[in-house]
Amino acid sequence: MSTRLKLDRIDIRILAELQRNGRITNVELADLVHLSPSPCLMRVKKLQKAGYISGYSAQIDVAKLGETLTVFTEFTLKNHRQIDFARFQEALEKIDSCVECHLISGGYDYLVKFVTAGIVDYQTIIEALIDREIGIERYFSYVVIKTPFVKTQIPLTRLFADRD
Repeated sequence: MSTRLKLDRIDIRILAELQRNGRITNVELADLVHLSPSPCLMRVKKLQKAGYISGYSAQIDVAKLGETLTVFTEFTLKNHRQIDFARFQEALEKIDSCVECHLISGGYDYLVKFVTAGIVDYQTIIEALIDREIGIERYFSYVVIKTPFVKTQIPLTRLFADRD
């Protein structure tokens, strides 16, 4: 269930803290946002029920598991009807190695992030997409050489600081 709530500064701070540490205890969270534990827990449950908190997950250091290849791919579709976008997105959603898909404005239609076992794995995925004839006109691949940093947190308190 996703409901639109009017969020205040405390709600935004709760979201920011949970984004930083999803395993924080309610007592610790309440202390950080200057609430007592019971109202804090009620707010967290309200935020979950309204869909502002969509889940909790662990951040995995994939490099410790072994070699991977990250590739950003620009896709341009032949046609731009809603059905063409839906077909393309549905095909990508079924690929485990596709970890991000963005419909964008500019010189191409989609920017997609793949994390694969290597270049052969990536090429196999791309060839399978082309063979499926899902409307790809062209694509360009950008292999990531190094990732100096990845931010996993959005600056919620800066973006939404004007909440009362």
